Amino acid sequence: MRRILRLLRLEIWRQIIGWSGAWWFLITLIIGQAVAPLLGLFVWLHVPGAQARLGSYYLAVICVASMTASFENHTFALSIYSGTVAAALLRPQPPVIGPLGENLAIRFWMFLLGIPMVALVGLSVDATFSPLPVLAALPALALAAALRFLFVWTLAMAAFWTERVHAVVAFGGVLIGLLGGSAAPNALLPDPLRAIAQALPFRSMLGFPAELAAGTVTPAGTAAGYAISVGWTAALGCCAVGAWRLGIRRYTTVGA
Repeated sequence: MRRILRLLRLEIWRQIIGWSGAWWFLITLIIGQAVAPLLGLFVWLHVPGAQARLGSYYLAVICVASMTASFENHTFALSIYSGTVAAALLRPQPPVIGPLGENLAIRFWMFLLGIPMVALVGLSVDATFSPLPVLAALPALALAAALRFLFVWTLAMAAFWTERVHAVVAFGGVLIGLLGGSAAPNALLPDPLRAIAQALPFRSMLGFPAELAAGTVTPAGTAAGYAISVGWTAALGCCAVGAWRLGIRRYTTVGA
């Protein structure tokens, strides 16, 4: 385990250096992650009877989206199409080290470069946070980061079977936006859809950590939300392992 952590640390550092020259592109990624929450914020602020903590919630959603964003359809999937994933298969390390290291490096830069935008939005909506709810949201944020990576990485492995991997991952992104709490907070959804959204993993990837940080979740809801997050993390981990094993069996490449 110590060796794996060391390899992951080295891969993260290598990717941080590699992405340091693409700050202009990273800014476009940050804006892309913030567009949907900002639209949701502008819509719901003008709805009578909306939650008083709505500004704080959507600011937290922007932060969570930036710190959990995954783009494996543009990184890992392209390595399958180009054949460079074959080199990774020859390395004496778990295959997830490369995609995970790049994922964490991109998130690091997105968080760092996104601080000015988050501060500007926070001042615009007069968002406030208390220390205890923010601390309670940190484990949920870690689970959201793991969930979203596993979800997108699993979808990106569709590249083993199809050339339309971007469409597959884009559909997953739509589900996260609609049911994860970006289009509307979970509490504002109608009853049948709210129950479905709570049971699926998408709220755990986005809305649940934001709700905790904004202080809008009851203790019972917090316990249930964490249980759902842990359960889906285990389930998506198994799905990722299964998709990798099935995909690598049929993978072929030609040339050096």
